[in-house]
Amino acid sequence: MTASAAAPAPVAIRRATPADADACGLICYDAFATISKEHNFPPDLPVPEAGQQLLATMFSHPGFFCVVAEQNGAIIGSNCLDERTPIAGIGPITVSPSAQNVGAGRQLMLAVMNRAEEKKFAGVRLVQAAFHGRSMSLYAKLGFDIREPLVVVQGPAPNVIPPGLSVRAAKAADLQACNTLCHRIHGHHRSGELLDAINQNIALVLENQGRITGYTSLVGFFGHTVGESNLDLQALIGASPAFPGPGFLLPSRNTELFRWCLQRGLRVVQPMTLVSLGLYNKPAGAFLPSILY
Repeated sequence: MTASAAAPAPVAIRRATPADADACGLICYDAFATISKEHNFPPDLPVPEAGQQLLATMFSHPGFFCVVAEQNGAIIGSNCLDERTPIAGIGPITVSPSAQNVGAGRQLMLAVMNRAEEKKFAGVRLVQAAFHGRSMSLYAKLGFDIREPLVVVQGPAPNVIPPGLSVRAAKAADLQACNTLCHRIHGHHRSGELLDAINQNIALVLENQGRITGYTSLVGFFGHTVGESNLDLQALIGASPAFPGPGFLLPSRNTELFRWCLQRGLRVVQPMTLVSLGLYNKPAGAFLPSILY
C-alpha cells in the first residue's frame, strides 16, 4: 500500500479544557463560514474571535460537557452538551474543513449522546442548518427526528408592545413562575439557562394584569422564549432593543407570528431545523427556540 493510499490516522475523542478554546474556536468559525459560503448564506459567527469567545465560555462553564476530536495529535473539531436543564442541548458541533469524511463528526456526536445517556437525560435536541444535507443525514442515522422547521429572523427592532402588556427585566424571584410556564408549554423547564440569563441581566418577563405570561432568556440566536400566546411573543420581540447574533429562531409553521415579523420589516436570514431524540412534547403555547433548541 502506498503512502497516498494509506488509511487515515484514527480520530481520538477527549474532554475539552479551557486551553482548547482558541484552536476549537478557529475551527468553529471556519467550519460554519465554509458551509455557509458554499450555500450563499452569511456565516453564523462574524469573526474568528467570536468562535473563540463562545467556546471559551462553554468549555469553562460547569453546566456544559464538551469534547474535542484529535487526529495525529492535532485538534480537528469539537462538540458540547448543555446539561443545565432536563433536556440536553447539543452544539455547536464542528469539524475542520480540512479533516472532513474521517468520521470525526459521528464520533463527536456519539460522545455527547453517550454522556446524555449516562446522565439519564429525558431527551436531547439540537438545531441544524436546513441547507446542510450531510449533517441532517447524520442526525437522522443517529436516531434524531425532525420536529420543527425554523427560520432565523433579523432586522430592526419593532419597538412596539401591545396595549395592556408590560415587559420588565427578569429577577431571580421570577424563576419559579417562568419554570411553571415553560413546563406547561413544553413539558419541562429550562431553569439553568434562564438563571444564567437573569444573572447576566439579559432576561425579560412579560406581565399581563400582574401575571407572568411569557419570558425570554434573550430574543436572539442563543436565547429561548416562551409565551401563552403569540401576543406574548410579539411583546417580548417588540421590547427587545436588538437581536444578538444572526437573529432569533422562529418556527415557520407559526404563520401568524411569522407574518407579524415580516410586516414589521424583519427578514429571513436562513432556514434551520429543530431535531430531537427521546422525550418531545408538542408545544402547548408559543415559543422561540435557541440555537441549542
